[in-house]
Amino acid sequence: MFSLKGKRALVTGGSQGIGRGIALSLAKQGADVAINYNSSTEKAAEVVVSLQELGADSFAVKADVSSKAQIVKMFETVREKWGKLDILVNNAGVLSYAPFEKITEEQWDKVMDVNLKGQFLCSQQAVKLMSKGSKIVNIASIASGGVGVGVSNIAHYTASKGGVVALTENMAVDLAEKGINVNCIAPGAIRSNMTKGIEEDQKQMAGILARVPKKRIGEPKEIGAAVCFLVSDEADYVDGTVLYVDGGWLAV
Repeated sequence: MFSLKGKRALVTGGSQGIGRGIALSLAKQGADVAINYNSSTEKAAEVVVSLQELGADSFAVKADVSSKAQIVKMFETVREKWGKLDILVNNAGVLSYAPFEKITEEQWDKVMDVNLKGQFLCSQQAVKLMSKGSKIVNIASIASGGVGVGVSNIAHYTASKGGVVALTENMAVDLAEKGINVNCIAPGAIRSNMTKGIEEDQKQMAGILARVPKKRIGEPKEIGAAVCFLVSDEADYVDGTVLYVDGGWLAV
């Protein structure tokens, strides 16, 4: 696909789901890959083994991406082990459901702190280890606003992901002079822990598939493939954009 040999990458929320798929895809293209996790220690260790089996120099680092102190410590670990960072994938995220009028302040703050502030703080620290040619990919969502995809009971989540899109565009402008590209991927329905409940609800799943021309949900490796393109040398002129990986949902 795209050679990433010699590149060193950090994937937040990399112990499972989409993050795991991204990490494995990067390693298959030759990158060394560190994964961040918050609670799934055993799963993180399993992913590291899989990455090492692919030939990657890999390690896991625990950090809550809503905490600046923990983020600073995480990037200090990366600096001590590698001395630099070529690729950051801001994938860590949380999702909770509640009707708009019943979303609590605590729910709002948690989703915003992880999904939006976490990407902002991680990117600030990553830039300190990056040089010309480095790449940052932020993970948003098809439900990030502005594209006609409204989803009930997740107003706080969609607001956070809309913020990610805006953040991406402004980061791209601000970091262009450093030679750092910043792009965003907005997944549609992708198989992960977040979609497990949806897949088990046949009525809800049928409703989603009716809107997706591909008639299936996506796989984490398909997001990984998109990431590999955006962080490759071939994508040097792709900057500040949103890549929708949604099986054609927006085309309907």
